[in-house]
Amino acid sequence: METSQDTPLSDRERTVLKCVIQDFIETATPVGSRFISKRHVRELGLSSASIRNVLADLEQQGYINHPHTSAGRVPTDLGYRFYLDWLMRKSDLSAAEQQTIRDNLHSAEEMEQMLRESSRLLARISQQLSIVTAPELSSGVFERLELVPISSTRILVILSITSGLVRTIMMEVAAEPARGTLEDIARFLNERLSGLTLQQIRDSLPERVRDAQVDDRGLLRLFIDSVDKFFASPREERVHISGAEGLLQQPEFVHPKEFRGVIELISNEEFIVHVLRKHDPRGENITVTVGREHDDKKLEPYSVITATYTIGDVSGSIGVLGPKRMPYDRMIPLVDYVARTVSQMFNQTQRTLNA
Repeated sequence: METSQDTPLSDRERTVLKCVIQDFIETATPVGSRFISKRHVRELGLSSASIRNVLADLEQQGYINHPHTSAGRVPTDLGYRFYLDWLMRKSDLSAAEQQTIRDNLHSAEEMEQMLRESSRLLARISQQLSIVTAPELSSGVFERLELVPISSTRILVILSITSGLVRTIMMEVAAEPARGTLEDIARFLNERLSGLTLQQIRDSLPERVRDAQVDDRGLLRLFIDSVDKFFASPREERVHISGAEGLLQQPEFVHPKEFRGVIELISNEEFIVHVLRKHDPRGENITVTVGREHDDKKLEPYSVITATYTIGDVSGSIGVLGPKRMPYDRMIPLVDYVARTVSQMFNQTQRTLNA
C-alpha cells in the first residue's frame, strides 16, 4: 500500500475516511462523529470534536457528504474510489469457501451448466446481483466443421474452435443432400476458413466461398444467409443473471422508485451484457466501477465488479452488481476466485456449447 505522502490526505484523514466507509457499508446509516469516536476509540484516539473537524475537511474535499439535515456522513463516489485505491485490504476466502466453490462448479458437466451454476453460486454467496456472460466467440479461431445427416431434411453442423469449444447447430434443408456432397462442402469450408476468427468469417464468408465448385450451392447458400447463426454466440445463451432477490433486500432499494429501477435494469439483458463487456478487465485481474464512473446514468446508484474467465482464445465475464455500499474487501476476491476457478475447470477438459 502507498504511503500517506503519496496521497492528498493526511494519516488522520485517511483513517477517519476509512472508518466512515467501513461503518456505512456495515450499517447503511449515515455515520456521525460521536458514533466514530465511540466505536473506534482505540484506533483513532480522537475526541468527537476532533473527528467532527476531520469530517468537515473530508466533506469540503468531496470524499463524503451528509444527506439532508442528518449529522451523519456518507461516502461519495470519490470517497469510495479513494478507499478502493488506497485504504482497502482484501479479505482472503477461507479454505472451506474455496472448496465449496470448486465442488459446486465441478459438478457441472457442460459449459452452459457451469456458467449457470457460477451465476447462482456467486449470487448466493455475495447477496448481490450476479452476472455471467457466455464466452464471446467472435475472437475464437475456427478449426473445422463436420456435417452429419440426421434425417432427410435435417443436418447437424458440428463447429470446432481451437480453444476446445464445440458448437452443435441443427440445420433445416429443403431436400436431402447426397452424403458425398456434405463431405465436399465440409472439406471446402475447412480449407477456406481454417485459422480465421469467427468474426473474420462473419465479415467475409460470401467472398471466401464465391468460387466454390460443389454440387449443392443451395446448401452453401444456407451458410451464407445464416452466417450469424453459425459463427456468433447464441443470443439466448449470452448471459446468466441471478440474485435479484438479494439485491432488492438491500436498504438502498426498498423505496418504490429504486425498486422499479432495479427491476427495469434486470429485465434489460442487452444492457447487462453491454455493461459487463464494456468493463471487461482483459489485461487486468479485475475492475471495479463506482457510481458516476459509469457512462450511463441508470448505473449511478450501483457499483460493478468484473473479472474475466478464459477458455483458450475466447473469454467471458463474471461480475456482481450491487449498491455502492457493498463490502468490496470481500466481493473483489470472491469474484476473482470464481472467475479463476471457472477458467481452470474449463481448460482442464473440453466443454461442449450447444446451440
